[in-house]
Order: sequence, then C-alpha cells, then structure tokens
Amino acid sequence: MQERARKIRKNVVKMIARAGSGHPGGSLSIVDILCVLYFNEMRYDPKNPSWKARDRLILSKGHAAPALYATLAEAGFFPEQELLTLRKIGSRCQGHTTRMLPGVEVCSGSLGQGLSIANGMALSAKLDDIGSRIYAIVGDGESQEGQIWEAAMAAAHYRLDNITVFLDRNGLQIDGETEKIMALEPIADKWRSFGWHVVEIDGHNFDQIKSAIRESKIAKKPTLIIAHTIKGKGVSFMENAVEFHGKAPTLEEAEKAMMELEQ
Repeated sequence: MQERARKIRKNVVKMIARAGSGHPGGSLSIVDILCVLYFNEMRYDPKNPSWKARDRLILSKGHAAPALYATLAEAGFFPEQELLTLRKIGSRCQGHTTRMLPGVEVCSGSLGQGLSIANGMALSAKLDDIGSRIYAIVGDGESQEGQIWEAAMAAAHYRLDNITVFLDRNGLQIDGETEKIMALEPIADKWRSFGWHVVEIDGHNFDQIKSAIRESKIAKKPTLIIAHTIKGKGVSFMENAVEFHGKAPTLEEAEKAMMELEQ
C-alpha cells in the first residue's frame, strides 16, 4: 500500500508539473485515503466501469482530480501515460473530474455539491437493493458551504447507512487557514448533532483508515470520517504550504519532489 501511495504521489507531481497548473496540495493530502478505498475496500471492475453493483467514490473537492486520476490509472481503468495529458485541450484528464474518463462517477467544478450527489446514489442503491456502498471525499474548505449541511441533514433523515464521507481535514483552503476564514470547529459535534456517526483518524495511517471504514459498515447511520491530513503530504516544501493549494511546481521543484518521494 505504501508503495502504491508513493507511486501515485509521484504521478500527481509529474502530471501537474507537466501541465503547468493544478492543485498539488489537496491532491497529495488524500492519496492514502484513495489507496485504501481502491486497493482494499471498494468493489469495482476496471473492464466494466458501469457495473451496476459497484461501489462508488464521489470526489466532492474536484480540484484534487490529479490524485483520483493517478489512482484510477493504478487500478487499471486507463493507461498511465494518459495522466500526462492533464489539462490539455481534448484530454479526458481535465482540471476537474469529468465522466469522459472511465472510473469517474461525476463531473465536478462548483464545490459543495458532492455530498448531495452521493446521497442520491446511496438512496438509489437502497431502493434497488444492490448493496453498493457510496464513499465521498469532502474538503474542509468546502464544508463552509450551506449545501454540505443540507445534504448532511438529508442523509441522516433517510437513514443512509450505506454512505461514508471522508472529511479531508488539512486545515487549509485557498485563502489560508479554515479556522481563520470561517471556523468549522467543533466539527465532530456538529456532524453528530446532524445525526451522523463520527470517527476521527490520522488520514495518513492505513490501519486507522481501514478500521474507520469497517466501523462505518456496522453503523446504523451515515458515517463521517474526519481524516486529519497534511496538505502537500510527502513533499517537504509543499507540506502545510497554502501557496501550493493551486500552484504547480516548477520543473526544478518537481525534480526535488521526486527525489524526496523516492526516499
């Protein structure tokens, strides 16, 4: 799992550097979560991406698309070399996720919408009795938006115990620290008050991620996993550096990042 995560992080840096634009910080922070989901938990078939009974992942923070793309390539949904077409005209690897790319469940762009979409999929899976589990990754910055809280209320109301949400709690958004811009704390208490089962973990600890997912499967209500992460995880000069929210590394910086990720 560690080697997969290392490879995915290297591809994230490589593709964003090649494109000259993108969002490395929030992509690198969710790699370990994606690795556990795609290589330990989720049911899917890369040769049949539309398989009805598949589990689904909704990347609500769609600007972290490079991390999802690199994970999907590693999982066999499309050739790895296609990653280097990120943000190019005509590429299936757009700056925000689009359904042109196999394995991508929703188009993204505006933040705050992913949980509502995940709710609809979770309710549909229950109505069709297909046993699918729905996972969503939500950013802490986008959690300042009202639609997230409307969706949280709806999921509890409809008893969507087949939905698990990861909150990528890296503490930073494009303009700075989340707690200075629009404070979220006490975030766990807020979600519990909305009727959710809440677990807090180290979002870079594979065992804790796995354990939290197991816990979510036996909860009788929707589950929020607050994953405490480091923005830019794995690259020293990107870690907790707000400027790398949406700043592509230079070729020199990318080379340095690759050397660090090799260690």
